[in-house]
Amino acid sequence: MVEKAYKFRFYPTPKQENLLRRTLGCVRLIYNKALAARTQAWYEHKQRVSYKQTSAMLTHWKKQEDLDFLTQVSSVPLQQGLRHLQTAFTNFFSGRTKYPNFKKKRNGGSAEFTKSAFKWKDGQVYLAKCSEPLPIRWSRQLPTGCVPSTITIKLDQAGRWSVSLRVNDTRNLNLKSVTKQVGIDLGITSLLTTSEGEKFANPKNHYKLHKKLRLAQKSLSRKTKGSDNYHKAGIKVARIHAKIKDSRLDYTHKRAHSTD
Repeated sequence: MVEKAYKFRFYPTPKQENLLRRTLGCVRLIYNKALAARTQAWYEHKQRVSYKQTSAMLTHWKKQEDLDFLTQVSSVPLQQGLRHLQTAFTNFFSGRTKYPNFKKKRNGGSAEFTKSAFKWKDGQVYLAKCSEPLPIRWSRQLPTGCVPSTITIKLDQAGRWSVSLRVNDTRNLNLKSVTKQVGIDLGITSLLTTSEGEKFANPKNHYKLHKKLRLAQKSLSRKTKGSDNYHKAGIKVARIHAKIKDSRLDYTHKRAHSTD
């Protein structure tokens, strides 16, 4: 059995987008408040705050009048956000990562839903507090018999929504052993060259995309920070970055599978 995640784009209805944006905002708020509380406790009293303590803080925050909007979204993503913060601190204290950073709105955001916060019915995903299924663009089907155990909703800087479905795949995915060895040299004029003399050129459309990116970044630098035009120009830059990233992933994926 192998745990795998399948990622898809989806296009929420206005009602769904409203709920999801509020959920992402609440997850970000709780994460940042818990991070601030844990940081303050350490610097002022040299105390480490546990996940259990932050969970109790969340219960208290929901009772505050100025934070009553936290009860309008599913509680599961909020708890999962605190668990992710705990994992970040565990990795930090073990020396594997740097100190956790505060989440920023401009970076988009994500929210994780466990089985108690979504329903999988007739091949469709129904999130908590949402009566309609997510309009997912199914570019491929999940393996037969696989049911999602966790669902993660993500909004990137370019304003694109995606959903990641984690499943336990029971298929035998072991690859056949091979004895052939090939050396790879990553280059500048070409993407890579193999020890057999085969060369793979760089994607031809990257030059045009980088030219667009330079112009978009120059336009962004001329805008007043915090203004609506600055926000719009920032989204334009983020979309070009996303297009470059997608182009690179698509190209390398095709090149890797063309040698099968």
